[in-house]
Amino acid sequence: MRHPLAASYFARIDRHRYKPTAHASGAWHADEIHFSPLAGLVVHAIDGYLAERSQGALLLSRISFDILGRLALDECEIRVESIRPGRTIELLEAVVDIAGRTAVRARAWLLTPVDTGVVAGGGDTRLTPPDALAARSLGSVWPGGHCASIDFRPVAPPRPGRATAWISTHLDLVADEPSSPLASYVALIDTANGIAVRRPPTEWMFPNVDLTVHLHRQPEGRWVGLDTTVVFGPTGQGLTSTVLHDLQGPVGQAQQTLTVRPQP
Repeated sequence: MRHPLAASYFARIDRHRYKPTAHASGAWHADEIHFSPLAGLVVHAIDGYLAERSQGALLLSRISFDILGRLALDECEIRVESIRPGRTIELLEAVVDIAGRTAVRARAWLLTPVDTGVVAGGGDTRLTPPDALAARSLGSVWPGGHCASIDFRPVAPPRPGRATAWISTHLDLVADEPSSPLASYVALIDTANGIAVRRPPTEWMFPNVDLTVHLHRQPEGRWVGLDTTVVFGPTGQGLTSTVLHDLQGPVGQAQQTLTVRPQP
């Protein structure tokens, strides 16, 4: 039998702590955690916090992550608290500590579910389904375990600063624990910054310092559709903008602020 660490990005240590596996590594440095699975782990921790309270089923509608520094490939501690309680609207904050310092702060708005099907509309364009597309490797551009774990299927050949693709993974987010569809979905979104590179990462650095995800619908299924545009400005700033899809159509948008600089 395959060891569970070989089939997941993280393993739980205790109630608040997790250990990353080699699959969580990269992409700028092999001894760092790729932020994409760490973002999913934060949502996993939020799910656990909400389950412990056994309160109403509010829906996560926006989550913003500020990345405060280097994400060492080391033990993570995640603590969640409510900073704006409410029965129909609530704001949660999650703090990730790595190697003795705060590395990520995330805030999530939760909204009460309401039947608005009669007025729903405005986002129904579907991408070519992944079953009709050929797989390509992200590992040819990016090192690290995370990018090596991704099933990457471009809808059309990527161009500098522009790509539309489906991604998925066969790995679990946390060993021996089920994850919600939302946590598994969010665990792949940060990969968007790597699918439409404007310049080779061997020549230029463009890591993101944040990630904000807005949802108008809860995603379903194992595939994440990324319709991504990357812009570099003239003063070291950049922006990766993505329309997010599942197999039924768009579910929301993601934005990533980039710091652009030449490789030393």
